[in-house]
Amino acid sequence: MSVQQLSDYIVKNLKKGYTMDSLKFSLMSQGYTRISVENAIDLANKKLAEEIPMIKEKPRITYKVIEEEPGVRKEIKRFIDLGSKKTFWGKLFRN
Repeated sequence: MSVQQLSDYIVKNLKKGYTMDSLKFSLMSQGYTRISVENAIDLANKKLAEEIPMIKEKPRITYKVIEEEPGVRKEIKRFIDLGSKKTFWGKLFRN
């Protein structure tokens, strides 16, 4: 079996739920060399990386003007909205 066929086998079985370690052990116990299995794993990882969609979402930045006492002090706070996830700074300042 060629490295290409081994990588196809690895990708197919990863999608079925098998772990990379179990597939590696299985292939090596079937007589494949460590080098060919490692090369097939690298090729399989490249194939899987190509299938992952790129995230093109950008954060939205909003500004709020807050007056503590009318006419005395104005403070502008900058908020970065990353969707439903709270950032470290958001948790820290309880935005």
